[in-house]
Amino acid sequence: MSQRWKVYILAIVSFLVGTSEYILSGILDKVSLSLGVSITAAGQLITVFSLVYALATPILMAVTASMDRRKLIIMGLGLFVIANILAVLLPGYELFVVARIIMAMGAGVVVVTALNIAAKIAPEGKQASAIATVVMGFTASLIVGVPLGRVAADTLGWKSVFGGIALLGIIAIVILSFAIPRVKGDAPIPLRQQLSLLKKPKVALGLAITFFWLGGYSVTYTYLSPYLLEVSGISDKYLSGALLIFGIASMIGSKIGGLSTDRWGVHPTLFSGLILHIVMLIILSLVTNTFIGVMVVLLLWSFSAWSSGPTQQYHLTTIEPAASGVMLGLNQSMMQLSMAAGAGIGGVAIETVSLTSITWIGAAGVAIAIIATLILYRMNAKAPKSKLLTTA
Repeated sequence: MSQRWKVYILAIVSFLVGTSEYILSGILDKVSLSLGVSITAAGQLITVFSLVYALATPILMAVTASMDRRKLIIMGLGLFVIANILAVLLPGYELFVVARIIMAMGAGVVVVTALNIAAKIAPEGKQASAIATVVMGFTASLIVGVPLGRVAADTLGWKSVFGGIALLGIIAIVILSFAIPRVKGDAPIPLRQQLSLLKKPKVALGLAITFFWLGGYSVTYTYLSPYLLEVSGISDKYLSGALLIFGIASMIGSKIGGLSTDRWGVHPTLFSGLILHIVMLIILSLVTNTFIGVMVVLLLWSFSAWSSGPTQQYHLTTIEPAASGVMLGLNQSMMQLSMAAGAGIGGVAIETVSLTSITWIGAAGVAIAIIATLILYRMNAKAPKSKLLTTA
């Protein structure tokens, strides 16, 4: 089997795990009614997943740093499958929370390890493209997984969704066992030393780029549906189509971002994507009541926003190459935290200012990401000169 197909298998696994994370947003009403809790309480199941994913993933990746990557992804997927089975079998809200916690722990290990394997088995010069493919699989869960989950929930009940994910997870374990080669882990890094990476200016800046890029995106994306209906003037009958096109553009942007990084490098790709990201958010606030105009802006916004995804993932592995797995784990945590923070800030902005303010606040967040990128770029540019001076 070619390396390309191995990367595609990792992308499919990433899609499966991503679906389990985002699916609740599509069936929240059914979960709320079935478990006898409010929509708000049901929504906390999403928050719990994100927080556990963010906090547990770096710890688990540090503990398992030296483990063979194939063994680790199979173990993580096994934990993930068990959690989905528990979600089907266990009754009541509280036990479902427990299942979601276990699910998040397994999901974090699977996604980070899939990214790590993709980067290590890809041919030289194709690492960013391989990461982009895995990221695209995760992104596809938003576009395909959530709508399919809604259809399954309507016809077979919402718990069937998690049963189906568990079954596919078992099949994935078998395929991974045969398709993925043994991949050596990284040198073990104790948790204290892992966290000490955050003290390094380059690592802190690299993770800050992720936080403000994705946080700025999340401020607007979380409330995109009401924004399009109430501010942009999109008709309700066109909303689902607009969101589908938005999702497809994000997949294309992710893939092009990886290809661009391989060909032109991290910084040109990252800078151009972030700048276009800001421009489109601002224009989105100005273009209203013209379906074609709004759709063009949405396409370019989604494309630019997600073109930064694989670029930033690969970027972080170059900052600390010896701790690539840890860096990917920290970045996954930062992504989850930034999405939660962006959603919270957007909610506050809507309550205290207006719905129209979220695009400007989102653009401000991305602008901070650009500043962090510029500072890190200048630090990297000065580093070789400093070494030359010390050796002279």
